[in-house]
Amino acid sequence: MKNKLLQLLLLFTFLAPCKLFAQDNQSAGWAALFHTQRFSQHWGASFDAQFRSADRVDYLRNVLLRPSINYYFSKNKIGAVGYAYIATNGRSASGASTFRPESRIWEQFIINQKLSRTVSLQHRFRLEQRFLGNTSATATDSYFSQRLRYFARAVVPFKSDSVFTKGPFFALQNEVFVNVQNKDKVNKHFFDQNRAYAAFGFRFSKKFDVELGYMNQYTKQATAYTVNHIIQTAFYTRF
Repeated sequence: MKNKLLQLLLLFTFLAPCKLFAQDNQSAGWAALFHTQRFSQHWGASFDAQFRSADRVDYLRNVLLRPSINYYFSKNKIGAVGYAYIATNGRSASGASTFRPESRIWEQFIINQKLSRTVSLQHRFRLEQRFLGNTSATATDSYFSQRLRYFARAVVPFKSDSVFTKGPFFALQNEVFVNVQNKDKVNKHFFDQNRAYAAFGFRFSKKFDVELGYMNQYTKQATAYTVNHIIQTAFYTRF
């Protein structure tokens, strides 16, 4: 178990970008609900809702709603297509409130890898078609872009002597975002952002997990970058 955990830490350390100095440091709070619903041997659905604050938890910056239809090719391979709506509140240089809506169509493929009887590693590849609206009724700054995301997440139970159905666990994940179309409208770079995350959680049953963790979000901008220090509370339900 110790060797598996060490390998995971090395993997996620390698995936996460390293910067000695941050151009802009921020702090925020995120809350999320992730639900998975199985209909039959091959079909199911997923839904997640996320609420993200602005810097220093000044106001609610993002509301994200993301449903999908899932197809289970096998026990460890899952495909999905879905839609996402993201409402983004912001502030202009003068302090005025701004709002930009975004709609996404997305496709993904998940591979679940068993590292031991109780430790699993999930690989997720997601392609997003992003339709970003204008920031105001008089603005003409809408655009379309595509983004590719690779996500890896490991769940390590504290108990390793049985199949994990209940008890505390440690979660470790990393996600890399890259712009594959129209990057000049996003940040002028192929690399978009990275999210490294570690959390402690508790599995109440096969159907319900709760976790609390820290996320380091590194976002590349046109001429600078931002490091966002995030405390996240997440709920996972499975039926």
